[in-house]
Amino acid sequence: MVGEAPNFWWNDQKLMRWLLLPVSWIYGFFARRRMERENIPVIDLPVLCVGNFTLGGTGKTPVVISLAEAAKKLGLNPGIISRGYGGEIHSPHLIDPEFDKAREVGDEPLLLARHAPVAVATDRLGAAKLLQKQGCNLILMDDGFQSRRLFADYALMVVDGMRGLGNNAVFPAGPLRAPLVTQLAYTDGVLMIGNGDKGNEVIHMAARAAKPLNFAHLVPSATDAVSGRKFLAFAGIGNPQKFFRSIGELEGKVEQTRIYADHHFYTDFDLDDIIGSAKAKQLSLATTAKDFARLKTDGQDKKLENLVVFDVEVSFDDPDFCKQRINETLEAFKNRSYEE
Repeated sequence: MVGEAPNFWWNDQKLMRWLLLPVSWIYGFFARRRMERENIPVIDLPVLCVGNFTLGGTGKTPVVISLAEAAKKLGLNPGIISRGYGGEIHSPHLIDPEFDKAREVGDEPLLLARHAPVAVATDRLGAAKLLQKQGCNLILMDDGFQSRRLFADYALMVVDGMRGLGNNAVFPAGPLRAPLVTQLAYTDGVLMIGNGDKGNEVIHMAARAAKPLNFAHLVPSATDAVSGRKFLAFAGIGNPQKFFRSIGELEGKVEQTRIYADHHFYTDFDLDDIIGSAKAKQLSLATTAKDFARLKTDGQDKKLENLVVFDVEVSFDDPDFCKQRINETLEAFKNRSYEE
């Protein structure tokens, strides 16, 4: 169970939350100061940031992909900025999906680069300038909301409807990346993916903050037939339980699981355990597209026979959702005040 977020983040266990609150207050203080700082770097291009309030996976990557595809249909040339989590490159680098490896640039940039030019860097302004040189006229920023290292004309926050905001506490007492009030002050819209009891809290939160709220759900797909098959499912992503549920949605059955840290690079020991356990129980293997991008880095995918790779797309309740968010970003850019 390595790599999963603490259970007390997502339920009503109050002891650990209370024990960690003093640390959360300190963390939250500096997170708030960072978000409220002035002189945010600016680029002369419209910037749409896709972020989340909490740590862990919420479905940002497929949302960014949907926005990129919608932008191209509008005649725009979008470029994507990614931090490249899990990779080794820190200076601005334009992704070449044919030659770059996940170990160097991260897994998500390789998936995003199938849809638009992607620049990875800790320096988001430098990455934006690199995309500007490539002729991009719209920047889609994958994450980077809380760091405020590049001014965003529109900030879209993605929330998992099943997990919601967890216990509403700031890290490490809870999953929030910064105090919620501070985050909401810089939020332009909220997208809730999926349903659940915690999702009702998100609906009330958006209403109280007068933030537009839209809805969507993830549609899983797989590289091979799934129905009726039994799987050992393994993943190193932010929310592995969502992946395991998607197998059931395609009428497969998860018999065993292996959970690793987000952006985990698999070792020979990991693969021996996965392969041996699956063979012992005559199980097929299942993993995510993000994990598969990492496995391909060292040719590890060739060791995994009978492997089914799962991916997801976003289905928006409002079919014009992406078009509307892009147009709002363009309008905000036209009206941008450089004294922000």
